[in-house]
Amino acid sequence: MLSDQEFEQWCHRLGLAQTTKEFVQQIRCSEPVRKVGGGAKNVCGSYPSQKMGKTIQFESHKVELPAIVEYENDEDVLEYYDQPVRLSLSFESKSGRRVVTSHTPDFLVIRHKCAGFEEWKTNERLVTLAQKQPTRYQQNENGKWQAPPAETKVQSLGLYYHLRTDQEINWIAYSNHQFLRAYLNPENIVNPEAKTRIIESVTANPGMTLKQLLLSTSTSWVDDIYVLIATKQLYVDLEALALSEPEKVHLFSNQQVAEAHNLIMSKKAAARVACGQQIDVAVGATVFWDGKSLSVIQIGEKKIVLQGENHLVGLSHTEFETLIAQKEITGIEAQGIKSVEIWEQLKCASPEDLAVANYRSKIIEPYLHRDPPIMPINSPVSERTIRRWKAKYYAAEETLGWGYVGLLPNRKDKGNRIERFSPQTWEFIDKIIEQHYENFKQRNKLTTYGILTREWEKAGKTDPCPSRTTFYKRINSRADHRQTRKRQGSRAAYQKSSFYHELKFSTPCHGSRPFEICHIDHTELDIELVCQRTGCCLGRPWATVLIDAFSRRILAIYLTFDPPSYRSCMMVLRICVQRLGRFPETLVVDNGIEFGSIYFETLLAAFGCIKKQRPVASPRFGSIIERFFGTSHTEFFYNLKGNTQITKQIRLVNKTNNPKTQAVWTLPEIYEYFCEYVYVIYDQREHPALGQAPCVVFENGLTQSGMRFSQRIVNDENFQIFTLPSTSKGTAKVIPKLGVKINHIYYWSIDDCFIHPEIEGTQVPIRYDPWDVGTAYAYVKNAWVRCISQHYSSLQGRTEREIRLASIEIRQQKKQYNQRITIRANELAQYLESAEAQEILQLQRLRDLAATGVRQIVASERVKQAQSIIKEDLASIKNNITEELTPPNKLEAQEINPRQIQPYSQQELW
Repeated sequence: MLSDQEFEQWCHRLGLAQTTKEFVQQIRCSEPVRKVGGGAKNVCGSYPSQKMGKTIQFESHKVELPAIVEYENDEDVLEYYDQPVRLSLSFESKSGRRVVTSHTPDFLVIRHKCAGFEEWKTNERLVTLAQKQPTRYQQNENGKWQAPPAETKVQSLGLYYHLRTDQEINWIAYSNHQFLRAYLNPENIVNPEAKTRIIESVTANPGMTLKQLLLSTSTSWVDDIYVLIATKQLYVDLEALALSEPEKVHLFSNQQVAEAHNLIMSKKAAARVACGQQIDVAVGATVFWDGKSLSVIQIGEKKIVLQGENHLVGLSHTEFETLIAQKEITGIEAQGIKSVEIWEQLKCASPEDLAVANYRSKIIEPYLHRDPPIMPINSPVSERTIRRWKAKYYAAEETLGWGYVGLLPNRKDKGNRIERFSPQTWEFIDKIIEQHYENFKQRNKLTTYGILTREWEKAGKTDPCPSRTTFYKRINSRADHRQTRKRQGSRAAYQKSSFYHELKFSTPCHGSRPFEICHIDHTELDIELVCQRTGCCLGRPWATVLIDAFSRRILAIYLTFDPPSYRSCMMVLRICVQRLGRFPETLVVDNGIEFGSIYFETLLAAFGCIKKQRPVASPRFGSIIERFFGTSHTEFFYNLKGNTQITKQIRLVNKTNNPKTQAVWTLPEIYEYFCEYVYVIYDQREHPALGQAPCVVFENGLTQSGMRFSQRIVNDENFQIFTLPSTSKGTAKVIPKLGVKINHIYYWSIDDCFIHPEIEGTQVPIRYDPWDVGTAYAYVKNAWVRCISQHYSSLQGRTEREIRLASIEIRQQKKQYNQRITIRANELAQYLESAEAQEILQLQRLRDLAATGVRQIVASERVKQAQSIIKEDLASIKNNITEELTPPNKLEAQEINPRQIQPYSQQELW
């Protein structure tokens, strides 16, 4: 990102006008003019930009996200800004009417020698828009898309406007940039011995594959290999070879060696083609060698096996190619069926048709010889029929070269194929269906047929009206997701719409390595829980789950009685770091309000995590986590007492089978056993979509893609403080003698730093602990200082949810609707201790008490990754899951002083 002085120098070098300079500077200093929301099918999100030092929005992860990655790695791009400004465009519509509309380009891009706006769209979308708005979107003779109204608008400022499409995206380069992103960190240090051995191996074997190198070196050197590739000490054509497919990636010591190697290999290939005819070396092909024909029966990695009359011959690929070059081995034209018409008839034939042809062929086979046998008395067919079949056989053999085709019955062509109704009649029927059946009134078919007969008479048609059966068939022929959308809406149509299939190469939808793409979501569990002290029913808990899409491994789970919130999201990420020491690279979330929390987005941006937000009401985008929710209920919760299956048929519920009376499990107990199910049983069982256990796929993925030690996160006080949320403002004013006010409560620093004159009256960054409202933190004099509330003894241990319920009650009692009420901490503490509040807060207090047991399990590290399960010995399971995941000796965790943690900046909060 340019400094103010560098920006001035850039403007002077390009000779920009003062108005253009002020226009660009205004964009640089402003926030995006709109917040992207994706669309019905788009996955939007935010990208933590290292170049810009803040998050950049994208509206499509298949178009704009690759564009951002391109800007990040393009040395010509100095700065880029998302949703920079609203432009007023004027153009002529298709009907000739003058249209004025507001348009927000995707990016303002500042390059070394120019600057301008770039709008990214799919090529298919531009074709559609060009048909609707031909004067706004045009394609020139070179195939390049243009937007004349937008180009004219910005041309006066000396800026450009480019329409860019997804056809410009190099998906292999994009995938490689994402793969090597972790290895561009300067903290990555290559083992000197590993570097020497790796470079020597590649130099001695130019063109060796990445898979060969990975197998021939120590597993501890995998990260060193990728660091050498990322820093260009080993050459790989990153625009043509995907690192996620190591068997196809060829390594060289430098680019010059790669170019020479490719030139030599291309000349060898040309020589093989020029030396004679091309040989078909597919299995089953026939070749001539020394005057004899041989068949290719096997093509292996090292040898090609040929079969003669009574023997087998094995040749290496080099020997086989040498014999071809010397014209010792020659090919012959493949014999067999070549007629396209024959294949078309065979493809259209049903299994029943083929069975009939086989039967006829068996009957007439004896009669195809010169001396036909005598017709048996009890023959299943007559002599005339046999003559007819023979005639068809000979006719097909003469015209097509294969008589068998003439024996096919072709029953599909029988009958009258002429339409009873004219196209105009069907158009009239379809119009009635569209207007009266395919709408939100949801008329039935019989009523719609009555409308058809009435309109038929009104139109005075002379042809007979179609029958009710014919009309019903016509409606059923249109019964797809489009008809469902017109009758029941988009959400009902979504259930009938087809799954999205990738028809061209881009990136794997579930990633190519562990932690690349993770999903987080919540679900309310179908089980009632009780209080561990009083035994009263506390209701159904909520589960927050973090799953790795590549391996389907559950990275972290968290249970609580509170509805989904940013607290659950941050807690499950904290558990993930505690268990595995890693943070997701990309996190896929739904449209819940908790995922748009400033605390949650700041945490993701701080650890370089890309957030992707799936479309509204589109659960298939998160199908892997939704599938886990279903599996966990059927395999675990539905086998426990107190499950709520019966409540799905509410009329069958009575006092004896009510889950609330059957409940026996407490929150800490169910959390502990659920962890054992998820981290042990589910983790080690074969997954049907993978053919392997999630833990095996996870470990193999790390072995192949590297452990990425630079992304390791130590679960220390530094990380704990960083995961604490702040207020919407982010700061609080230090009030003399009172301290800082956070959520209506005053906090005072434990070291009395608030009494200093230079601190009083200033705004300081603050954070608070949702689990302990009696404690907060303030950033004073370049360090985080712990603060306690004014009534620490009364408020310690109270949760934020409990305080919020009390605040609502006080506001209702005072009935002050026209002014904002400030609740003093002492009044709040008195209310919390009063007898009047006990009845309202008792249930919440019991729920928070149960949640405390879960936090104690997490803090005691009882949910660490387990290695095995023995159902008969539960104590053994608990001992296994306490094994702590520690970083390898190769990279020791650095000690970080928590007082050196930087506060949120304005850009981070934004």
